[in-house]
Amino acid sequence: MDFISSNRPENKPYLQLLMLIFYALLGMVVFSLLTVVLLWIKYGLEGLMNFQELLSGAENMFILRVSVTAQQLGLFLCPAVLLAIAERKGMNRFYGFNKPHPAILGLVVVISICAMPAMEWITSLNQEMVLPSFLKELENWMKESEKNAMEATMAFLKMSTFWDYLLNMGMIALLPAIAEEMLFRGALQRTFLRITGHPHLTIWLCAIIFSAIHMQFYGFLPRMLLGAGFGYLYYWTGSLWYTIFAHFLNNGYQVTVVWYMQMKGMPMSMTEKTMDTPWYGYLISAILTLTLFRFLKSAIVKIRSQEENTGRRRYNCFPMNNEDEKIKNN
Repeated sequence: MDFISSNRPENKPYLQLLMLIFYALLGMVVFSLLTVVLLWIKYGLEGLMNFQELLSGAENMFILRVSVTAQQLGLFLCPAVLLAIAERKGMNRFYGFNKPHPAILGLVVVISICAMPAMEWITSLNQEMVLPSFLKELENWMKESEKNAMEATMAFLKMSTFWDYLLNMGMIALLPAIAEEMLFRGALQRTFLRITGHPHLTIWLCAIIFSAIHMQFYGFLPRMLLGAGFGYLYYWTGSLWYTIFAHFLNNGYQVTVVWYMQMKGMPMSMTEKTMDTPWYGYLISAILTLTLFRFLKSAIVKIRSQEENTGRRRYNCFPMNNEDEKIKNN
């Protein structure tokens, strides 16, 4: 995944941020045009002129899949890739794709399982959000946006064959895991860390942006916490493979649950129901998750120390992870 390696200094972080914004806009324009060309080839000019009929008909799923793929590639993946190319550092060195350690991957799985009840409780709290009366119009708009997003998601998740399941695992779990982690943890977190010099501020700022850009207000808090968890995992390890894996686990679990329910003939409405967990179950889940995160950090420090002592560690994309190095080029 290395392109052209160079020892020249990186651009200033503010310039990198502007470059990311430009590349994101460029990516959206290019992939939107490619989407239009693809639809024109498939449906012809007459089909495009009656686009609303296509959206309300049997072709809706194809169009939805093409649009989602274009967004992931144009808005998320391309800006991160283009930034690394522009800096001439190589993808591996710039973002860090060190080979993942099996023990850390196992801990990520355990944390994901233990965090489920606590995340469910936070999700239910977020969904019960009520704005003040003077913001009623805003609240109505948010609810309508959430409803439309949910309808699109549920349409996307209708699976009748195993091929549909594999396709959704690729488009809903794998592609977003790679594209979104490349941008939000790889590009944004790395750039903001150079600007702020403060890991915690950077991680939470990127988590807020990560959640906000999805435009799903009644799922903002759990998605922000997920983003923060991914951010700490990336900062501690310096490898994007772990956050990609964690992101894939989260999305893949949801796709798999919906697939299982449909194969068993269970109504899709059951996916909106919460587990019947007592309050102390949520508390235990939160305590276990935080404890495991502390243990994860300790395990990562130990493994990184062993890798550095044996010379097996290849890349360090976060200068602040070394005590004898400081953030430069602020």
